[in-house]
Amino acid sequence: RSEFRDQPSIGKQSQPLAKNDDESQSGFHKSWTLLLVLLIGVPLLYVLWSGIPSLLDATLSSRDAQILQAFRAQMKKLKNTYQSQDPNLWKRTHVFLEKHLNASHLHLEPAILLFTAGQEAEKALRCLSNEIADAFAFSQNATTIKINGADKAILDSDIVKLEVDNELSSGFREGKKVAVVHRFELLPAGSTLIFYKYCDHENAAFKDVTLLLTVLLDEQSLRKSLTLQEVEEKVRDFLWTKFTNSDVPSSYNSMDTDKLSGLWSRISHLVLPIWPEKGLPVEGCP
Repeated sequence: RSEFRDQPSIGKQSQPLAKNDDESQSGFHKSWTLLLVLLIGVPLLYVLWSGIPSLLDATLSSRDAQILQAFRAQMKKLKNTYQSQDPNLWKRTHVFLEKHLNASHLHLEPAILLFTAGQEAEKALRCLSNEIADAFAFSQNATTIKINGADKAILDSDIVKLEVDNELSSGFREGKKVAVVHRFELLPAGSTLIFYKYCDHENAAFKDVTLLLTVLLDEQSLRKSLTLQEVEEKVRDFLWTKFTNSDVPSSYNSMDTDKLSGLWSRISHLVLPIWPEKGLPVEGCP
């Protein structure tokens, strides 16, 4: 009888043991499943994550290539049209602007290009600077901001300063990438100080943009034998006379040597001469 009484108790004890075994096996399978997920998932996530920058780089590189190709095609057309220009003009402009078109380069400052000419090349100066600016903009599906100093020559300096500031800031905020400022020398002297804001090497308001400035000298022609440094010095001396002339109170009172030195250091990144061109249309630019 004692053996018989003991049997039920043994059965009752075996049930919890069996249940514990099932739970152990279930937990064991869950652990293995989790481990497999980690072993497979972590490397997969790493591969995917590390591949994203490469994919972005490839996309950017492809876009850069398209932009550069479009710009080069436009510049090639211009070179065929303006055949009287010095090879240095095309070479230096290409290098200077293409560097700024490459989105893989961090833009720490805007690109500033100053074109100059004698009186005989006034039309070529206006037309070619327009077309280079438009070629730069076209390659990025953008348009050009165009400011004409001649239209603002007799206006109050503070008013011109505000107008130029509004035209540049609103245009660049809208996504425009290039501005051309014609006849920079005709702007009221004090108004030109607004270009501190747009041409500064370190603190420019917009760093991924380009500004093309034109200066028409008083002399009839520029000798082609002049070096680029001599051309730069001519433009500097000309602006010094224009903007610090005691005979023009509005200029003399709002500009001094220190201010002009600061302005010149910001706008004279690259100064290039433009020669006269035959065959340009009588009215307007091509």
